[in-house]
Amino acid sequence: MVGDNLNGTFFKGNLMNFIIWLVVGGVLGWLASLMMRTDAQQGIVLNVIVGIVGAFLGGWLISPMLGVGTINQNNFSLPAMGVSLLGAVILLAIVNLFRRGSVR
Repeated sequence: MVGDNLNGTFFKGNLMNFIIWLVVGGVLGWLASLMMRTDAQQGIVLNVIVGIVGAFLGGWLISPMLGVGTINQNNFSLPAMGVSLLGAVILLAIVNLFRRGSVR
């Protein structure tokens, strides 16, 4: 275990998880923006932010009810991505409610 930290294997694994987290967060944010019809207003950076913050929101609201993790917990299973996507949709609905006065 100590040898793994010295030769960099531990850090490479964490770096890969970070890159996958960003990519999956971006895709989930993009899918949520397509579902909520806000895709024309967002760029790639905002899609990543929406995906990651939405995953946090989904983990806080939905995950305890379903017993499934999110992508923020390095769980990249389909149920975890579903919870993260639903959290991103909820986030965009809240943003639209404050911005436009309606959910869509």
